Amino acid sequence: MLSEDELRKAWVEQPMLKPRIEKVVVNISVGKSGEPLEKATRVLKELTGQTPCKRKAKKTIRDFGIRKGEPIACIVTLRDEKALDFLKKVLPIVDNKISKESFDQHGNFSFGIKEHIEIPGVKYDPDIGIFGMDICVSITRSGYRVKNRHIKKAKIGSGHILKAEEAMIFAKEALGIEIV
Repeated sequence: MLSEDELRKAWVEQPMLKPRIEKVVVNISVGKSGEPLEKATRVLKELTGQTPCKRKAKKTIRDFGIRKGEPIACIVTLRDEKALDFLKKVLPIVDNKISKESFDQHGNFSFGIKEHIEIPGVKYDPDIGIFGMDICVSITRSGYRVKNRHIKKAKIGSGHILKAEEAMIFAKEALGIEIV
């Protein structure tokens, strides 16, 4: 494995190797449909400026009163500048610290927020209530599209696959995150 300085030098010499934030997915899971889900959708729309997509339950769980196919959560996918702006608003809530265990083997990381009212600029509304949310950040390199496209799918070479250590270095540099 290369050192941090060697990696940064390689990223300057070969721009295709430099990681980038592909997307940020924000999820609020309510666990039931109806009015609570509508309130969560409204909160997510106010925070991100995009219309959330509702997600349905995959299976029935009688103890929780959930039926298969019932909408129980809402998500928003942010890309480019919107993703960066949202991360800059949300990361100070966790003191810009992300656990090393939050990173997966491909360099993506996730963290959660217990109360949405901790986000700067958001006021508590008793009619809406308080919601927690999960935030998943997907980090990739240029050229990853070839494995996801529909026509002429191709594999990514082993030297081009992003590793967790590289993603951690990129997150420190680009977002000012401290890895604990």
